[in-house]
Amino acid sequence: MKRSAAEIIQEYGPFAGVEAVHGVTYDGTYVWFASGDKLNAVDPASGRIARSLDVAAHAGTAYDGKHLFQIAEDRIQKIDAATGKVLDTIPAPGGGGDSGLAWAEGSLWVGQYRERKIHQVDPETGTILRTIESKRFVTGVTWVDGELWHGTWEGEESDVRRIDPDTGKVLEQLELPAGTMVSGLESDGGDRFFCGGGSRGNVRAVRRPRRATR
Repeated sequence: MKRSAAEIIQEYGPFAGVEAVHGVTYDGTYVWFASGDKLNAVDPASGRIARSLDVAAHAGTAYDGKHLFQIAEDRIQKIDAATGKVLDTIPAPGGGGDSGLAWAEGSLWVGQYRERKIHQVDPETGTILRTIESKRFVTGVTWVDGELWHGTWEGEESDVRRIDPDTGKVLEQLELPAGTMVSGLESDGGDRFFCGGGSRGNVRAVRRPRRATR
C-alpha cells in the first residue's frame, strides 16, 4: 500500500451560518455541500456561496449530471438542481446510519459510516446491488477514472484512501493532518478532491495523486 501526506491546496470557508459540512459533490462548475437544512453551491474560483437550496441535507451528496442526490436521515432525495424541488425519494440502505454518496456508472454508491461498508444502490428503487467492506469508518465516497476512493474519520484521525472495488483492500492512503476531518468527498474528475471539514464548517481541496502511466 502506498501511504503519503495529503497535500491541501486550497480551503473554502468557514461560511456564515454553517455549523458543519456533511456531503460534498461537484457539478463541473460549483462545489455543493450539505449543511443540515440547505444545499450550498460554492464557486471554487471565489470561494463564495453562489446559491443555496432549502432542502434537508444531513449526510452524503451526489450529482448525476442533471440531478442532485442528497441523504436526509433515512432516505435519499432526488433533487432538481435548478429549483431545489424534491422529485423522488428512495430508502437509504443504512436506515439513517449512512454517510457518503456518489454517482457512478448509473448507480448510487452509499457509505455506511459505522458499519464500514460501501453499497452500490439502484437509484430508482434503493435496492442494494452489492456491498464493499472497508477497514475504517466510511465518510465520503467518490469514483474517478475507475478508481474508488473514500474518506475516513475515526477518533481524531482522517484520511482519503483508494480501495480495490472488488476486495476492499486499501491500495493508497492520503493522511490528513491531525485534527483535520473528512466528512464529504468528491473528485473534480481531475487532480482535486473536495473534502468536507465536518464541524469546522469548511471545504478543502486536496491534490489527487496521479499514477505513472507507460
